[in-house]
Amino acid sequence: MHNLALALHQKGYDVNGSDDAIFEPSKSRLNQAGLLPDTMGWDANRISEDVDAVILGMHAKAGNPELLRAQELGLKIYSYPEFIYEQCKNKTRVVIGGSHGKTSITSMILHVMNYYNKEVDYMVGAQLEGFDTMVRLTEDNEFIVLEGDEYLSSAMDLRPKFHLYKPNIALLSGIAWDHINVFPTFENYLEQFEIFINQMTPGGILVYNKEDKHLDKLVENRTAMVKPYPYTTPKYTIENEQVIVDTEEGGIPLEIFGAHNMQNMEGAREICYHMGIEPIDFYEAMASFTGASKRLEKLFQSKDSLIFKDFAHSPSKVEATTKAVKEQFKSKKVIACLELHTYSSLDLNFLKEYRGSLDAADEVFVFYTPEALNIKKLAPIKSSDIEAAFERKDISIFTDAKAFREELFSRKLSNEVLLMMSSGNYGGLDLTTLEELL
Repeated sequence: MHNLALALHQKGYDVNGSDDAIFEPSKSRLNQAGLLPDTMGWDANRISEDVDAVILGMHAKAGNPELLRAQELGLKIYSYPEFIYEQCKNKTRVVIGGSHGKTSITSMILHVMNYYNKEVDYMVGAQLEGFDTMVRLTEDNEFIVLEGDEYLSSAMDLRPKFHLYKPNIALLSGIAWDHINVFPTFENYLEQFEIFINQMTPGGILVYNKEDKHLDKLVENRTAMVKPYPYTTPKYTIENEQVIVDTEEGGIPLEIFGAHNMQNMEGAREICYHMGIEPIDFYEAMASFTGASKRLEKLFQSKDSLIFKDFAHSPSKVEATTKAVKEQFKSKKVIACLELHTYSSLDLNFLKEYRGSLDAADEVFVFYTPEALNIKKLAPIKSSDIEAAFERKDISIFTDAKAFREELFSRKLSNEVLLMMSSGNYGGLDLTTLEELL
């Protein structure tokens, strides 16, 4: 939301906003642009007839006093994706969807476009090197690249976000059940992708991961008049802990690694081709791509050890990330630290979906807090539930942030890789202090 505020400010709109709390880096960036609210919290007096439109984030619930005032005045109210569509309905919309890899693929595409100084609009969910804001909206650019999230649009609009974009060009990276609080069955979750495909703009282009059997079947049974372009994982080798991807022009060394990232890159290559970038030019640009923020992001490195952080929290992401690190660093011990933080990951009925997802790690820590369970009104979880779900008896389980931190800092890494996977912060752990472990 703060990126959208900055983008609209840059476009010349008169923007203001509100929230009950604003954190860094959003706070400093809004303040620098003169957009930081004077006070935190909600105040119906902020809303007047002079307001042309109200844009809702997911944090504003149905009883929000400012929302109620806007409804009373009959103001135009948009969900975030609705407003994005209004801003780009006359552009060529490129939407990147799927249960995993959306942010990475979108970031790859934007990196390549930026490398060749090709101006495009965009909206992506992670900070990318070389970009000031992660939303850009102009009047002139032909293309807009959108990360297509399947989560709900707002408290007033319960449609998945990616249903609202009506893409001309789309990519789907794969389907793995997530967001159990919104999509209680896999069949219900799968249906959202079927709807997405069949709502595409007629005559459009659908790039998809053919290695995903559920996705392959949906594409095969589509009713939309779109042309499919399947992709698969390209061949690659690892030499001295560096990935070399096979191309028609020979081997290209990359900064990123992991089979899932090679697969993501192949999807990005196909999308870039439809945006006017030839394959050899794509690989030239990708040689300098270091990844999106929090996606297998290298925090620290010593002579023989490394520390990575990753946003992975769903089963498919945890498995792909852990496998990638072990494959890349075969001779090193891999210590995987996973925080169970989301609604799905803390649900006893969903925990079994994590079976085998941490098998590639040599040592495993799982952290969660009883407070998170209480906030989400979920049933208690026992250590035995986690051991059974992951099918590993050697998991070290922590529910206390202090005990977890003490265990981490009791060791010095030697020929090891520490992988920190979470969409939270391990009870307030400052990841910058992990350098002490090297």
